[in-house]
Amino acid sequence: MANRATMKNLYFLLVLLTVPFLSYSQLPETYDLRDVDGVNYVTSIKSQQGGTCWTHGTYASMEGNMLITNAWADAGETGEPALAEYHLDWWNGFNQHNNDDTDPPSGGGLEVHMGGDYRVATAYFSRGEGAVREIDGQSYNNPPARHNDSYHYYYPRTVEWYTMPSNSIVNIDVIKQKIIDHGVMATCMCYDNSFINSSYIHYQPPTDLTDPNHSVAIIGWDDNLETQAALPGAWLCKNSWGTWWGNDGYFWISYYDKHACRNIEMGAISFQEVEPMQYEKVFYHDYHGWRDQVENVTLAANRFDLDDDYILEAVSFFSNAQDITYTATIFETMGSNGPENEIASMTGTIEHIGFHTYDFEQPVDLTGLTEFVIQLELSDGGMPYDRTSDIPVLLGASSRTIVDSYAEENQSFYYNPETSAWEDFYNYDDPSGFNNTGNFCIKGLGAESTVGINSYDIDNMQIFPNPAQNMATLTFTAGENGVANIVITDMSGRAVMSINANVASGMNSIPVEINNIEPGFYTIHAEQGSQIISRNKIIIK
Repeated sequence: MANRATMKNLYFLLVLLTVPFLSYSQLPETYDLRDVDGVNYVTSIKSQQGGTCWTHGTYASMEGNMLITNAWADAGETGEPALAEYHLDWWNGFNQHNNDDTDPPSGGGLEVHMGGDYRVATAYFSRGEGAVREIDGQSYNNPPARHNDSYHYYYPRTVEWYTMPSNSIVNIDVIKQKIIDHGVMATCMCYDNSFINSSYIHYQPPTDLTDPNHSVAIIGWDDNLETQAALPGAWLCKNSWGTWWGNDGYFWISYYDKHACRNIEMGAISFQEVEPMQYEKVFYHDYHGWRDQVENVTLAANRFDLDDDYILEAVSFFSNAQDITYTATIFETMGSNGPENEIASMTGTIEHIGFHTYDFEQPVDLTGLTEFVIQLELSDGGMPYDRTSDIPVLLGASSRTIVDSYAEENQSFYYNPETSAWEDFYNYDDPSGFNNTGNFCIKGLGAESTVGINSYDIDNMQIFPNPAQNMATLTFTAGENGVANIVITDMSGRAVMSINANVASGMNSIPVEINNIEPGFYTIHAEQGSQIISRNKIIIK
């Protein structure tokens, strides 16, 4: 799947835009996420305003994933998952309302309410901007507040892209299994009255040249459903035009449709492992995420300045090939011959193209450093990067618009196989012509720590609630005797409880009264004075 992110192929949509594992041989002929052994894993039909269906397709997938994993309820939320499509629409960073890569950070790019796609959405999530709840930032006519301490943020750790080749159903079992495992899947189509019949079955012939113009979400399938195509089989889809349209808001798309599960950018996208945002700090240079890739580069690095002491808990990045290996390595500095002084490393395999977040086995202590470097090696697919993009204003339109990206020297680097040397990516001669605007899509995720988590050897912090008694037991291991200040903070960082306790070397158990704490997702900080010496994420039910 070469050159997936080339700008000529990037489409922006106008009106777009726990389940047991089954082996492929056991996949059912029909499947409906609204009734899996009597359980519904699909959120309610919504009625979009303007050209925001790409936000609705995205959140249909994320909300469905949280129903499958129970992440929404586990975070203490009530009702069904409901995320704010219009906060994403206003603050994605690709439109005339806001682009942080311009000075001042506004103007240019897409018209608000008139387009986007799943890469736009993923760039917004990967920066830690969202998603936020519907009750936090859902406003169409006026932009909601970009940030607020009361907002609850949700983050998809993994976003995967799948496609089937034209006029074939190769890979269809992969897509079906992902729907079973992770829930609702986002896709696209070209909606036209000539392609849909009175039974709300849609089929755009592969010979038709019209680009996609709408985003919807797949919630199931029927292998035997007769459609306008020569062969049977169709995806059961959720639309965002209200319950008055279609079959109470749902309809079918043929397996052999031109774009659904086939379009290289928006064919079949699964937002997975959606959870409350657990990272307080995101280090990045690629504000607009994956826009292109350097095909012959397998080794790249991003250097980040540090203005305080931090711990690094995870890395995130995009990949552009299937079945590859990755190695992420943290260094103290960027030298003239490449990254220097390794601190930590992790390696693994990636099955599908997309966006990935991986935690280090032990958080990396960056205390005392003025900079650090994340080096990424990918075995195949090139190295994804952000750059200024020349994109269609609307699908099928002849006019185009520029979305500006910004870069500086000494931010991104790559090992050039032609010169056998590390080079500053700022000086890369970009085939697009948009030079000096590129940064690699390599991010670090963590939190501020004025001393570092290993300095006092306090770890293994857990909390075990006993709601019947409004009490919980906090257990942790301390490396020395002393007074510990235990602080419990909510997702916005606001302290909701502080406990002073005498601790001894070894295992400690401290009773905590939680009758005044609402159920939800929290962070425990162990502090000495104002110095954070350990942290852990907890859920109070």
